[in-house]
Amino acid sequence: MRYLLPLLVLLALFAMLMLRGYAHSEILADHRIRPGDVFDRVPAQVHDNGGPVIDVRGGGEPKALYVRKNHISLTFDDGPDPVWTPKVLDQLKKYKAHATFFVTGTMASRYPELIERMVREGHEIGLHTFNHPDLSYQSADRVEWELSQNQLALAGAAGVNTTLFRPPYSTSSEAFDNNSWPVVEAVGKLGYITVVNDIDTRDWERPGAEAIADRVAPKPGAKHGFVVLMHDSGGDRSQTVDALGKVLPELTAKGYSFSNISQAMGGKQSLQTEVTGIDLWKGQAFVGAVQLSETVTDGLVVGLAVIGVLVFARFGLMLLLSWVHARRTRRPDFGWGRQVTEPVTVLVPAYNEAVGIESTVRSLVASDHPIEIIVIDDGSSDGTADIVEAMGLPNVRVVRQENAGKPAALNNGIRHARYNIVVMMDGDTVFEPDTVRELVQPFGDDRVGAVAGNAKVGNRNKLIGAWQHIEYVMGFNLDRRMYDVLRCMPTIPGAVGAFRRTALNRVGGMSDDTLAEDTDITMALHRDGWRVVYAEKARAWTEAPESVQQLWSQRYRWSYGTMQAIWKHRRAVIEGGASGRFGRVGLPFVSLFMVVAPLLAPLIDVFLVYGLVFGPTAKTIAAWFGVLAVQFVCAAYAFRLDREKWTPLIALPLQQILYRQLMYVVLLQSWITALTGGRLRWQKLRRTGSLNHPDGGSVPQFAATGRP
Repeated sequence: MRYLLPLLVLLALFAMLMLRGYAHSEILADHRIRPGDVFDRVPAQVHDNGGPVIDVRGGGEPKALYVRKNHISLTFDDGPDPVWTPKVLDQLKKYKAHATFFVTGTMASRYPELIERMVREGHEIGLHTFNHPDLSYQSADRVEWELSQNQLALAGAAGVNTTLFRPPYSTSSEAFDNNSWPVVEAVGKLGYITVVNDIDTRDWERPGAEAIADRVAPKPGAKHGFVVLMHDSGGDRSQTVDALGKVLPELTAKGYSFSNISQAMGGKQSLQTEVTGIDLWKGQAFVGAVQLSETVTDGLVVGLAVIGVLVFARFGLMLLLSWVHARRTRRPDFGWGRQVTEPVTVLVPAYNEAVGIESTVRSLVASDHPIEIIVIDDGSSDGTADIVEAMGLPNVRVVRQENAGKPAALNNGIRHARYNIVVMMDGDTVFEPDTVRELVQPFGDDRVGAVAGNAKVGNRNKLIGAWQHIEYVMGFNLDRRMYDVLRCMPTIPGAVGAFRRTALNRVGGMSDDTLAEDTDITMALHRDGWRVVYAEKARAWTEAPESVQQLWSQRYRWSYGTMQAIWKHRRAVIEGGASGRFGRVGLPFVSLFMVVAPLLAPLIDVFLVYGLVFGPTAKTIAAWFGVLAVQFVCAAYAFRLDREKWTPLIALPLQQILYRQLMYVVLLQSWITALTGGRLRWQKLRRTGSLNHPDGGSVPQFAATGRP
């Protein structure tokens, strides 16, 4: 289920967006409008002196009928609109007038309550297609589909179907030509009556309420009534509403009746019928799905706005506070109170690290700070402990134990440590000669309980390694500078971190309550009142996962473990003192930027894909490159602070397209694991031994300065 649910969530999200695009005429829309043509194939009784109501049902001679004398049938196209249709209906209700609304399926499915009101107040509904295309460009199947979808929306909105139809972009009978007339014949064979108009108010031009009202005035001496074309959607219709306030009372006073098409034609029954049974259920299901998609996408838009604010706020904070951190720590007079020169203990927990353990230990032996090295073999089956013992190096001890996990190994090492400062590293990591010295200097301040070092990816030659290199420099180390200034460092990296032993003892040592023991212990130290700082010059080179599967396993554990740690320390929010400060400052920051924001971040890419496919494409591409430019600025600044070459940033665009999506899915799966109560075990990564001692071997190699 943990693998199936993310897939189902993504598919459901995709389906909601597709339905939303369909209901907003962004999918399958055709905005072409055909120019006028010759009309020699249009029957003369229609083109020359025909009325606006055209009935070609049954295959007989077409009938172009007028409405009865002294009857005016107001018709409104393109709605319903949530702003203007209610105001039109209010005017009609005020003067006890009835009208006919030719609605599109897109609008009817989005605003079903307005269709229901129209029917309830005695108005008539007509079809205006689903997506409002020029039907003269469409195939017979597309024409039938447009009408059936329009009917489906009406059935779901108000439980009715209708026989009335008005083609998009139509005007009067005399405007039919050889392209548009076949559409009338085709829909007639499907059982529909086509309604055009006698009077086009051209209210879409917004000529003013007075001009619109004047155009409604019937011709003196007319022997028939009139069908008037107006609009209740498609823009600002305030002038149309105002014109109704003038037309309705004035023409009523002159003896005209405002009727819907059925009434104006003298029919005793409405041309719309009630829908029951499976057709009603299908319509309701369709409209319900559209309503759900509207709600979901509205929520996604809000989420997109939130993540946009969070992303740019995070970028701004990272740049500003990283600058503050660099400015503070790189001052010539900066120091931690005293220079730390006393020996320290370095703990190397190792489980099946035979491939790289020798490089790790030799890099420590080359340290320019006095240290003792304790390798805690956690029940390895590949001879890891034997390799270390066979090296016969001074100040290197091996402690063997049954396999009990990394936290237990570290606690065992703490018990065997001789010194008060304890450095912890992974068995696949290589230190530079000055790493330990730089890492322990902050302990010159008695308030400091732990120090985070600068972890770097050593195996960065492949694309997946380059992506992680960018992530480490920008996402981790730039973040740590920010968190250092805010005094809420969330994690001491397992690859390179140092602790005051007394601080560890006060919080109970390393805990196995979570899969992110490094995050857990860091939060515990914050709550106990210790400062946790970042030492940028304490560089350590670690072997990052070299396959997607290994990367997935590692990040899945990190994400899930971070959530566990946040939940474990949640009570800090309501506590006082140092714990309360971390709970009300640190935990919200960590939760917001490490859990919530990454979870919402996929919305950027979802809407990117949506915009590329359905438009506006140019603006979407520009927005994406804008976000990428901001990320590049942050990354370039981070690389500059870390004195790294900018060459790997060539992979940044591809990282945003591929690598980031993988991280999204990992985080989503972690959320699902947490919410479903699943348990995740520690998963050992397969090492390749691509890191060797800095004096030689593969990556990295160091010059005499100790820099790569």
